[in-house]
Amino acid sequence: MAPPRYDARNRDTGPREARAPPTPHATLSWRLTARRLPTDSLESLLLSLAALAVAAILFGGFVALQGHDPLAVYQTLYLGGFGTRFSIENTLTQAAQLLLTALCTLIPARVGLLVIGGEGAVVLGGLGAVLAGVALAGAPASIGTMLTISAGALAGGFWIAAAAALKHMRGVNETISTLLMNYIAIALMNHLISGPIRDFSQTLKAQSWSIPNPFMVGNIPGWSVHWGLVIGLTFCVLLHLVLRHTTLGFAFDILGGNRRAAQMAGLPIGRLMLLACFLGGAAAGIAGAVEIVAVHGAASESLVVGLGYTGVLVAFLARQNALAVFLVALLLGGISASGGLLQRRFDMPHAATTVLQGLIFICVLASNASAGRWRRSSG
Repeated sequence: MAPPRYDARNRDTGPREARAPPTPHATLSWRLTARRLPTDSLESLLLSLAALAVAAILFGGFVALQGHDPLAVYQTLYLGGFGTRFSIENTLTQAAQLLLTALCTLIPARVGLLVIGGEGAVVLGGLGAVLAGVALAGAPASIGTMLTISAGALAGGFWIAAAAALKHMRGVNETISTLLMNYIAIALMNHLISGPIRDFSQTLKAQSWSIPNPFMVGNIPGWSVHWGLVIGLTFCVLLHLVLRHTTLGFAFDILGGNRRAAQMAGLPIGRLMLLACFLGGAAAGIAGAVEIVAVHGAASESLVVGLGYTGVLVAFLARQNALAVFLVALLLGGISASGGLLQRRFDMPHAATTVLQGLIFICVLASNASAGRWRRSSG
């Protein structure tokens, strides 16, 4: 009589001796997934640099067709983003939120999920921060600020985790669901700020109640950059340590590299997916909360400025490296910060920087077709 067939979905049923051990192929796939990470890092760096170079050439051709000198335009981009102390501060301010919204795509990508719901998580994080801040009026300033930001993190985390639950339990594609959830979050915010939580004393635009002034955070001493930059950097460093030096990060890599190997190894697939999406959504939720406690003080249409979508580009260009996110966020933050200077000097529309970002995104996607070829050729 043939022995019972091993089924990873049913591994906890039947006597222990009837369950076959993981196959050598699955064990080998697990080991190879872990061992190829350093090589992948070098390949990812080269691919990202190549994508940036190609995008720069294409954008140079675009501005040349408009009758401008490409070298002069790139010099202006540098001056607008990094040439003066003012431009550096502006770049750091732009990069502060991109650090966190990029993690909303980066962390789920480690378990093989493509999440583009950072925009919705930012909005929900801002709303959560407003509701918590108003409810905590009268609390000590430091405690109120921390709880306000924490409420934003929870709102964003549960929002993206809901997409992971749909994926795990019903097989709903997470890319489509998170994209649609962005519009749901924005519609929910517009509904709330136009009635239920609207501050009717503000007549210029619809906005929510304002959080207490003691809960607002100021700038880093000596810089015109709010503390969101420090929060984002801290989150990235902690995430890098978790992903590279803990068993949780190793489990994420196994699941993202080979789902069947993860099943054969007995990893909790559903819980890992939920946790990765919750952490990513929490990061974007913190970005929305920081927009409230450091910039606006209330929820309004100002939260919907494309932070989540630009964060997707940052995550793709960083190629799932939490530390590289900071450098990429600086680059894209500098590009965004230089749009006004381009407009003044060359009479180019501010959207020209968006064209450059779009070209970078297209080149990054195209470079993914070459992923793995360097490793195979060198092996």
